[in-house]
Amino acid sequence: MAKFHVLIPAAGYGSRMENQLPKQYLPLLGRPMLHWALEVFLNSNRIDSIILVLSPEDDFWDKHAISHPKLKVLNCGGETRAESVLNGLEASEHIAESDWVLVHDAARPGITEALLHHLLDALQDDSVGGLLAIPLADTLKRADEAQRVAKTEPREGLWQAQTPQMFRYGLLKEALTKSGAAPTDEAQAVEALGYKPKLVTGQLRNMKVTYPQDLAILEAIIAANLK
Repeated sequence: MAKFHVLIPAAGYGSRMENQLPKQYLPLLGRPMLHWALEVFLNSNRIDSIILVLSPEDDFWDKHAISHPKLKVLNCGGETRAESVLNGLEASEHIAESDWVLVHDAARPGITEALLHHLLDALQDDSVGGLLAIPLADTLKRADEAQRVAKTEPREGLWQAQTPQMFRYGLLKEALTKSGAAPTDEAQAVEALGYKPKLVTGQLRNMKVTYPQDLAILEAIIAANLK
């Protein structure tokens, strides 16, 4: 039976957070944001292993390290997300070709056990794999060079991609190896091979922390759910 593995690329810095710390180490309710992203996977009996890919220059993990038999830390992060994921895959010899790999953003600390199981149940028998995503609700405006509205874009059929993004090890490795211009996510690399990943409805609390206000919003959401 195929096993489930999680790979978290955390080699980036997150300059838009306007902070000295890489954003994965920023505190969220007293703990590094990365700890929240790891916790659900470490506690799930359906996840066989977690691979954390850090930058070779990462000087912060030792201070915030977590020791767990399922967690493997690799300092092989690349210049891009795609490079980090591919490097992590190539260094993970314990994963079989047919095993599932769930790639999750370190900056999505709002993942829950229920959402993880929802994704696993939806995709474990799928022929391709897929990703969590939410349908776009806002009206979209395309800007011109002067930052004025050039066009209103129809939002029908548009979804906002989230993570985890879940694909078989062999397919994901092939997709990232063959991807020319660095894909912005794993699904894009798989799409380039001619496959159609499945969209699995996610949740707003699984938002990605990109700007300082995002962290404040997530703190409020998570704190409310802890009561």
